[in-house]
Amino acid sequence: MAGMRAVVHAGPGGLAGVRVGEADMAVAGPGQVLVRLRAAGLNHRDLFVAAGRSPHDPPLVLGADGAGVIVQGDGPDGLTVDDEVIIDPTLGWADPSDVPEVPGILGGPDDGTFAEYVAVPAHNVLPKPAHLDWAEAAALPLSAVTAYRALFTRGGLRTGDHVLLPGIGGGVATIALAMAKAVGATVTVTSRSEDKLRRAREAGADHTLRSDADWSAALQRPVDLVVDSIGSAAFGAALAALRPGGRLVTLGATTGEEVTLSLRELFFRQISVVGTSMGSAAEFREMLALVAEHRLRPVVHRTFPLDAGAKALAELAEGSQFGKLVLTTD
Repeated sequence: MAGMRAVVHAGPGGLAGVRVGEADMAVAGPGQVLVRLRAAGLNHRDLFVAAGRSPHDPPLVLGADGAGVIVQGDGPDGLTVDDEVIIDPTLGWADPSDVPEVPGILGGPDDGTFAEYVAVPAHNVLPKPAHLDWAEAAALPLSAVTAYRALFTRGGLRTGDHVLLPGIGGGVATIALAMAKAVGATVTVTSRSEDKLRRAREAGADHTLRSDADWSAALQRPVDLVVDSIGSAAFGAALAALRPGGRLVTLGATTGEEVTLSLRELFFRQISVVGTSMGSAAEFREMLALVAEHRLRPVVHRTFPLDAGAKALAELAEGSQFGKLVLTTD
């Protein structure tokens, strides 16, 4: 059987092991569909997966996010061959409350979406939102379901809440900004980059702060909810910015995972600190409904052809983008 073009990790850990070339053709097994990918979104998880592999591991097609056309098999909701679909990258997690120890995700250990074709469980494909182009659809899945669960399931976001998003620029924070504004929240974002703050204001942010500012002093009102992927560098300032009874949802630790925490501050101010990661199949459907209702569009910073996959991953590692980086297969 002929192979397919793909971004594959094999050999030394990290970007040194990434190559673009021929891979074994994806094959749909029982209960699966085969999707001809039109675009695939990059996530920092792709970098973490590559960094954690060794030369003894078998070749792996990277990538969790994707959108394309079914070429074999039938999906839910009457989906069939030639239908345009978006892929839910979380595997085996149906209900929001039934949290797995570690959610399974496409692109490690199963082959992922940085390829011309991918085979996925049939229930992991859903109709592509009609108002999104291929790059926007591919930019949506993992970031958007993570943001949705953080804001609504875990964060309890309500209309009128004041939301703080430290470190605006990544895929989760930029789509979280759009979602929060869509339901009537006030949103403050932070960044070290004046350009990212400017772009956040253009995208609807109500207030912007420098990362090194005194957030509590600068805020016009205390914060009801913080959604943080920064980790140790922002944790103390984020807690201080919360009103009594406020909530902090943590979903990442790009600046470090160790923090110093005053339990007295937590219980006297009755602060809730909640962890979250990825999202369930039910939340993925709810996220798509919210996106369709408000015609939300993820921010696509730049697209690359599939053959430039290694270059795209290197740019992702630099962290200079505002929004998502996307590979296209055409």
